Amino acid sequence: MNDQSLYRLADSTVVEALVDDWVAWPHTFSPVVYCLHQLNYQKKTMASYLQNPAMHIKSSSNSKLLGGAFVNIPIERKLDIQRMLERLESEHQDDLTFAQALIDFQNWLDKEVTGQSLNDYYQTLPDSLRGYVELLYDYNSRPIVRCIENLLYHSKHYKKYLQSLHFFTQTHDRKRAYYMSTPRLHNQDTIDWNISFDNDEIDELFKLDRQPQPLEYIRQILGLPPEDEEKLLALLTDKPPRQVDVWQGKGIRIRYYGHASVLVEFNGKAILIDPFLAVTPSEGGIDRFTFQDLPPKIDYVLITHGHHDHFVFETLLRIRHKIDCLVVPKCSGIFYADFSLRLMAKALGFNNIIEVDPLDSIAFDNGEIVAVPFLGEHNDLPFAKTGWLIQAGGKQLLFAADSNCLDKRIYVNICAQRGAIDVVFLGMECVGAPLSWVYGPLLPKIPGYKECQSRRSNGSDSVGAMNLLEAVQSKQVYVYAIGREPWLQYFMALEPEENDAYIQEIDKLLATCKSKSFIDARRLYGKDEIFLNG
Repeated sequence: MNDQSLYRLADSTVVEALVDDWVAWPHTFSPVVYCLHQLNYQKKTMASYLQNPAMHIKSSSNSKLLGGAFVNIPIERKLDIQRMLERLESEHQDDLTFAQALIDFQNWLDKEVTGQSLNDYYQTLPDSLRGYVELLYDYNSRPIVRCIENLLYHSKHYKKYLQSLHFFTQTHDRKRAYYMSTPRLHNQDTIDWNISFDNDEIDELFKLDRQPQPLEYIRQILGLPPEDEEKLLALLTDKPPRQVDVWQGKGIRIRYYGHASVLVEFNGKAILIDPFLAVTPSEGGIDRFTFQDLPPKIDYVLITHGHHDHFVFETLLRIRHKIDCLVVPKCSGIFYADFSLRLMAKALGFNNIIEVDPLDSIAFDNGEIVAVPFLGEHNDLPFAKTGWLIQAGGKQLLFAADSNCLDKRIYVNICAQRGAIDVVFLGMECVGAPLSWVYGPLLPKIPGYKECQSRRSNGSDSVGAMNLLEAVQSKQVYVYAIGREPWLQYFMALEPEENDAYIQEIDKLLATCKSKSFIDARRLYGKDEIFLNG
């Protein structure tokens, strides 16, 4: 090894963001929902594992049970889970108390009050809630305990010292255990860097994707002792980064990075929607764009909503140093599960954040970004969400996210104001998860089975998608891969089948588009590139 060698992160190196050794996503980060998630999911899941670890391991290997609350940890590491549970019950006792008090007080208010003034009820607040909540009625005199989220980011319930980055080599796309149910344990092949996500040193680390540095420099950033040098070298490469293909051509270049991640390049601007990027496994995999393919500067990153697969901590932290402006939808500020993406982004170390309401716009040279409302996909709960309309020269592109086109008049109204839309990108997860899957641990009352099955986080089926396309007068549509890329299995809990309900509905839409002589209509997968005249 040459002392003058320069190293970057290897193409197969994953850097997973963790909170107390669990994968970081909005429900393990925003203080109120994190408290509830610990009480009603993490604690119960670990306790269940300890009662019967063999059942959890067996269930984790059953493709029909993907997404279930099963801990995929070998029995020989059972003591590690025991210690994690003990730590949760001691170090997080204040969080568990807050969560239980919030649930109990909301349920008590529901039974106690009948429309009378809520002023006197501040005196009955549990001590753990005092100073952090406001008591309100909705317009039907139903009580609401409104948590003041920004105060809680400055409270003992936001524990920055539990944040860390977990480095390992991705050998194959399906290596990772399901993100929600399985914590990440330390082992001899991984490196764990305890650092708060807002620390600028993270940017210095991730600049290594494009700017190789001496080994000693990297070791010092991570605070590793010399004896860990061999472990570190396994995560690095001395091969120079490949040349970045910066778009300088005329018109618009659109690159699909998988799932709902799309990069639009036009007139010197780079706009990235819902970034969720994959590394290249050491054992290989399907072709893809990776971190190596991103331009050196991303002018705007647009987030459609705060679901775990659209607001992706792992990707956002890794590309933070490239991003000039992060744009997020505004939350209601009333319901605690409708958390603020602006506050979350600020806590993640982003400084230039724009928060938008429907039809707010951002102008750039010969173009504009417009926030577009979309319905559905959130189990009928209030949630910060928006689609995006990008006007680039003479073309208009609609990124409709996971819209369930429940009322096409919304899109008719948009089209009446903005004109016909040239190209539509759309998710069609038309079945969707039941209410209890993600939101169950956050609700003050456990919903019944029929209620959960009825209220699903579903997007458009073929009829809804065609209604949307007709409403905006589009003749060019691209449907996202809806979690089919293999690297998404650990996050989406979907086992692709050749003729499942999702594919059937997408095929119906594409057949209809063909019969109507669309310019182009296809389902994206893994990697794609589309060019439009500006």
